[in-house]
Amino acid sequence: MAIEAELKAVVRDPEGVRGQLAARHGAGRVEVYRDTYYDAPDGSLMGADRELRIRTVHGPDDTRTVLTYKGARVDEASGSKPESETEVEDADAAHEIVRGLGFIPRIAFEKRCRNYGFQRDGRHLLATLVRVPELDDATFIEVETTAATTAATEADLGPALALVRAVLAELGINEADLITELYTDAVAAARPAHW
Repeated sequence: MAIEAELKAVVRDPEGVRGQLAARHGAGRVEVYRDTYYDAPDGSLMGADRELRIRTVHGPDDTRTVLTYKGARVDEASGSKPESETEVEDADAAHEIVRGLGFIPRIAFEKRCRNYGFQRDGRHLLATLVRVPELDDATFIEVETTAATTAATEADLGPALALVRAVLAELGINEADLITELYTDAVAAARPAHW
């Protein structure tokens, strides 16, 4: 399981950041993510800071579904987590399997994304501009890369996060804009109590 070395921030100037990303990495790929997060009936999965998600991604040319498991955070400051994911052929079957194993849907929501993939210092990075309609259409940016999961995990996570921070700084995102709140928590807080 690789570590997703990721930082997330609020974007104060969405058009400016999008312009910078487009100038460096092209127009980006516009996609809509439909995410369903599952939990054990007693809440123990999310309660232990772990995630089980089925994401269906609608792009301009295709639709794909990805099953993802994230372990608990290994770095509190960034919220970086171990992650395993795989593409699944049949979204409905994936949901049936997860429910059949006893997990229940906890929250589902939509993310509207523009993804920019690029290489830097021997690493593949993904910068994603994100809007979640339920969050007052605020714009967020996620920049991520992968850190190795070996005995030297901590040694690799540090440089991976340093590179992510450098990319954010080049885009004018400063430390004060960084957040670790999960979208699941933010969306749940934004919904009426009876939801």
